[in-house]
Amino acid sequence: MATVSAWPDNPHPNPNPNSSSSSPPSFLLLDPNPQPPLPSPSSSPMSQQSDHLYFDTNSDEPDSLSPPSSLPPIRTSVPENTNPIPNSNSPNSLSSSQPLTLLHVSFNQDFGCFSSGTDRGFRIYNCDPFREIFRRDFDRGGGIGKVEMLYRCNILALVGGGPEPQYPVNKVMIWDDHQSRCIGELSFRSEVRGVRLRRDRIVVVLEQKVFVYNFADLKLLHQIETSANPKGLCEVSQSAGKLVLVCPGLRKGQIRVEHYASRKTKFIMAHDSRVACFSLTQDGGLLATASSKGTLVRIFNTFDGTLLQEVRRGADRAEIYSLAFSTTAQWLAVSSDKGTVHVFGLKVNSGSLVNENLSPPPESNAAGAPVGSSLSFIKGVLPRYFNSEWSVAQFRLLEGNQYIVAFGHQKNTVVILGMDGSFYRCKFDPVKGGEMIQLEYNNFLKPEEPF
Repeated sequence: MATVSAWPDNPHPNPNPNSSSSSPPSFLLLDPNPQPPLPSPSSSPMSQQSDHLYFDTNSDEPDSLSPPSSLPPIRTSVPENTNPIPNSNSPNSLSSSQPLTLLHVSFNQDFGCFSSGTDRGFRIYNCDPFREIFRRDFDRGGGIGKVEMLYRCNILALVGGGPEPQYPVNKVMIWDDHQSRCIGELSFRSEVRGVRLRRDRIVVVLEQKVFVYNFADLKLLHQIETSANPKGLCEVSQSAGKLVLVCPGLRKGQIRVEHYASRKTKFIMAHDSRVACFSLTQDGGLLATASSKGTLVRIFNTFDGTLLQEVRRGADRAEIYSLAFSTTAQWLAVSSDKGTVHVFGLKVNSGSLVNENLSPPPESNAAGAPVGSSLSFIKGVLPRYFNSEWSVAQFRLLEGNQYIVAFGHQKNTVVILGMDGSFYRCKFDPVKGGEMIQLEYNNFLKPEEPF
């Protein structure tokens, strides 16, 4: 799941108090299959306790005091208020004329929604059709450096950020927007670099450690040591019953894959240089990786570590911001600081490798789109560059800006989010390839103002 964040200059600023009780209505989205179900309110000890469930891991180990045995249930009813965006008279609303700083943007688990963290609070958006679903601006401070959704329900993971963070940058706050308050808290000694959510797990990424918690009771299940990981790189599968976690290994260029169902750990030497970005299919079977060079993207089988395919983004070094598989794993999208989003056709399926002898000719892939260099007929004479597989389709953006990408729910569409507040929906031709067609543009920081 792609995320892009901007970090404050001061890594440990003092947080501001929580917002007042006079908050705007909460957003509630229908999650059609919230598995596994959490306990009912009557069984939850939270009803007799304080506002925050506190679980301290300052020593990198669970506190000696056990947390409550359950969290309140995830509510999935649709709100009566169909327009929950606060009006201008709300104490939590600020004038749209005041500049807003975007600190973080990320898709939810099925890429149907995305969230943004700002220096005032957070906002939730629907991708198709594009619309702002909800915003919450805090009274004081309000900086949210990371906000992770749990599909389409009202449970969020928040981490403070910006010059005036709402919460410390070393804490993960479990926010229930139905109750307009935090119902859980995970505290660490160092800055939280990333958070990933499943319906049954919370994964917290620090600079050199990854912690895996049970969602129902916040029990620490696993602790992993990694190499330096300032970007908070980590991905988890979303298929029920198949928990696969991917994070950096201890060596440069190494990826660690945890298959929890089979209790198997696999190490993959993905690159010679530092790993800059990776992505995982929903079932955890395929892994795409890019190094700090940003020229090649490699696709691996996570079960045995086999290299299945290699595609080329370009010849010049680039910083890869995001990688995204399509739902069927037929396509792979890549965004970088070169201002171009590439879409590649994949020849592999999870757990299988296409026979080299049965591969299509260099000028086309399985979908019929061009992927090979025009000079590939002299394979073995010229360098490997000329034998590379190239992207099927491309879309040009502003060079240097940070963008993350995902495949849309409409067929052959790509959704692009920028740290400048830009939202693009594009369509590519799977047969002809070439330049993508822009279908839509919005500025999600100012959705009330047309482009």
